[in-house]
Amino acid sequence: MRQRSLLLMFAATTLLTHATYAQTPIIPADAKLEKLFEGQVLTEGVSVAPDGMVYFSEITFSHKAVDDKGAIEAGHIWKFDPATGKTAIFRSPSGMSNGIKFDAAGNMLVAEGADYGGRRVTRTDMKTGKSYIIAAMYEGRPFNAPNDITIDEKGRIYFSDPRYLGWETLDQPVMGVYRIDTDGKIARVVTDAGKPNGVAVSPDQKTLYVVSNENGATGFERLSAKGATQADKVDTPLRKGHMALMAYDLSPEGTAKFRKTLVDYAPQDGPDGLVVDAEGNLWVAVRAENRPGICVYSPEGKELAYIPTEVPTNVGFGRGKDAKTLYITAGSSLYRIKVNREGYQLPAVK
Repeated sequence: MRQRSLLLMFAATTLLTHATYAQTPIIPADAKLEKLFEGQVLTEGVSVAPDGMVYFSEITFSHKAVDDKGAIEAGHIWKFDPATGKTAIFRSPSGMSNGIKFDAAGNMLVAEGADYGGRRVTRTDMKTGKSYIIAAMYEGRPFNAPNDITIDEKGRIYFSDPRYLGWETLDQPVMGVYRIDTDGKIARVVTDAGKPNGVAVSPDQKTLYVVSNENGATGFERLSAKGATQADKVDTPLRKGHMALMAYDLSPEGTAKFRKTLVDYAPQDGPDGLVVDAEGNLWVAVRAENRPGICVYSPEGKELAYIPTEVPTNVGFGRGKDAKTLYITAGSSLYRIKVNREGYQLPAVK
């Protein structure tokens, strides 16, 4: 009888703890957005390594980051140390890196885009510093411009392949999402997402979230003689397409089937990158001009919280003592803010 009473007390305490946690505001009332770094052009792909170091891309548009002698900056990956507050170049040239993620073994995975970039996905062994090309072509042709990355708990890598800028040819017949298997084989798993950008696998491994940001151009920098950036209005009007956050059923075999549109942002711009927290909620970098910022959604697409920012590109959670710190790339800067949820991280393997 005493054992049963103890079990009932434990169950009641657990339920109370969960209920209290659920009632805790997702964003603390006193949370403040803190700027950590400011670059030149566009920051992207923030991700935190297992050791707590923060890595992010700076995409140096070739029409923008040009010195007085005509030399183009080659793209950079920056490293921010939360302990010292210092930021330093980790890798340059970066292959015009965009999305960055760390796998369960602590390797860095990088999606390299176009505009003099690598148009490939690389893996870097953070212990040796050696990098490996793990995806560069599909059906004998280069990718359009790998953009964002997510990884499932079986070690399979999913990446989006749109094109927003660059002079290179478009060699793939569709802007899709691809899967890299643990044996190195590559499969195209999504072809109906419009112009896919951010991707994320849910903690229960049953959903692949895909963002479409169809801006109407494959080379926005060539539409304006003034060299407008994405944050500027180009001279030539564009007919924008699908702007949405979508959920795909993800099978145990790694195939994806469209389930539903969670949020339709049209006629405003859709999101860029996204991550999920340990509860399965989505933290999405929304680029809508009328309401830019980080929107937090339930898995069903209900908005739960909002963090206003300048036009954002991506988000990433800290680890360890910083597990409730959200890092944000927006404009040409890196920010952080304290939140009341922990990010989902892959279970570590040796």
